[in-house]
Amino acid sequence: MPRISRKKQIALEVLDRLKNLYPDATCSLNYETPVQLLVATILSAQCTDERVNLVTPELFRQFPDAPAMGSAAIEELENLVRSTGFYHNKAKNIRGACEKIVKEFNGVVPQTMAELVTLPGVARKTANVVLAHAYGINAGVTVDTHVKRLSGRLGLTKHTEPVAIEQDLMKLLPQPDWENWSIRLIYHGRAVCQARKPNCGGCQLADLCPSNDV
Repeated sequence: MPRISRKKQIALEVLDRLKNLYPDATCSLNYETPVQLLVATILSAQCTDERVNLVTPELFRQFPDAPAMGSAAIEELENLVRSTGFYHNKAKNIRGACEKIVKEFNGVVPQTMAELVTLPGVARKTANVVLAHAYGINAGVTVDTHVKRLSGRLGLTKHTEPVAIEQDLMKLLPQPDWENWSIRLIYHGRAVCQARKPNCGGCQLADLCPSNDV
């Protein structure tokens, strides 16, 4: 049996502790359908999930599915998503993605990474979220700002570019845990290992972390 590297041992121990710390962790975005999750995830870029969840009820009431959003007036979408920031691009991407879903995917959000990333506003991060939570497919590791920060602090990657970080993490973690790793690490990043003032003294991962003297 091949020997497990020290880095992989640490990753697996962190994963185990995260499962114990946040047993009920799940996607924080509110949605009912794959297309609603796609739209909510697009809106969550550089915006809190809490803010997105305040915006989407009215958005989804007026435009509940891909045909409705794909044919919506851009000004209406902009007004509805304005408070999430970068609303011009987000509204444009939402309409463009939904229009393409209707025209090229029979109104159904595609279930492969290769197809999802052809949609406007969708890169691997968004595609990973949609695949995992809408379809139960672990195609990769979602790398947001929390996952990027904590994975670096834990010494699990030396990269700073999300796709390279994702590739490192995919080598260290079991595929069935790729998405729950991200969700739980996000919870830990929000609650304990914050960007400016990490609470190393109260962190249950501190003994595994080479950065705990920050």
